[in-house]
Amino acid sequence: MSWAEWQTIATGLAFPEAPRWRDDRLYVSEIFGGGVVAIDERGAVDVVVELPGRRPSGLGWRRDGSMLVVSMQERQVLRSVDGGALEEVADLSALVDGDTNDMLVDGRGNAYLGSFGYDYAAGEERRAAVLVLVDAFGNASVVADDVWFPNGMAVTPDGRTLLLAETPAERITAFTMGDDGSLSDRHVFAALDGARPDGIALDAEGAVWVASPGTGELLRVAEGGAVLAGGPAPHGMAQACALGGPDGRTLFACCSPSHDPAEAAEGRSLITATRVEIPGADFA
Repeated sequence: MSWAEWQTIATGLAFPEAPRWRDDRLYVSEIFGGGVVAIDERGAVDVVVELPGRRPSGLGWRRDGSMLVVSMQERQVLRSVDGGALEEVADLSALVDGDTNDMLVDGRGNAYLGSFGYDYAAGEERRAAVLVLVDAFGNASVVADDVWFPNGMAVTPDGRTLLLAETPAERITAFTMGDDGSLSDRHVFAALDGARPDGIALDAEGAVWVASPGTGELLRVAEGGAVLAGGPAPHGMAQACALGGPDGRTLFACCSPSHDPAEAAEGRSLITATRVEIPGADFA
């Protein structure tokens, strides 16, 4: 039984990921579609960046308004410049193993990126990975190690705490953020008891919406791990979520029927939305 009334916002997408609400539109990367699109409230889809032959993932914006995009297999952070062209900000090949993944850009212009830690496509044995910082000047460094498939991230409104989804570890981990971008005081924010977090979204009460595609759930979780709301994901699998809309009370979910690249590229993924009571942390 559905626990919420979901409305389809956009269809025909190729594995949408990294949803971000900005300037009255929802931005998502199409990992197997080779581009970044923006979706307005009417469901109109606009291609804003094309990355032919690449797999875009994490998204974020610098303080000057320029958009950063993760190029997964190339292990790069790219910046969108005038006309939709892309330029390299940082090459992380020497720092990470496996593809780069999701990204969070904080209010200081620092970008935090996760990586797989191993060759997922080749079926290598799973290994711990690192979390990388690319500062506002493009300097890259490892700021946390021994993290397991670091995935979605969120930052508290005061800019002092970074939350990180560690998918196979079934937990959300918290770090204290330094003014220089460093991370310290690692601790478990929430142990998820079976849920495998992918994308996450922080709300104004400090709870986190967790997309768990491995278990087919979309859950609202408090610090400490108590499940406050949620249930089965719309359409059976949601890999990422975001809070947005004019008042921050729209919960968007990126739903895909398969992780398989060939199946996902057929464009059967979609974006759905429902209304929630508590707005996103940025709207408080």
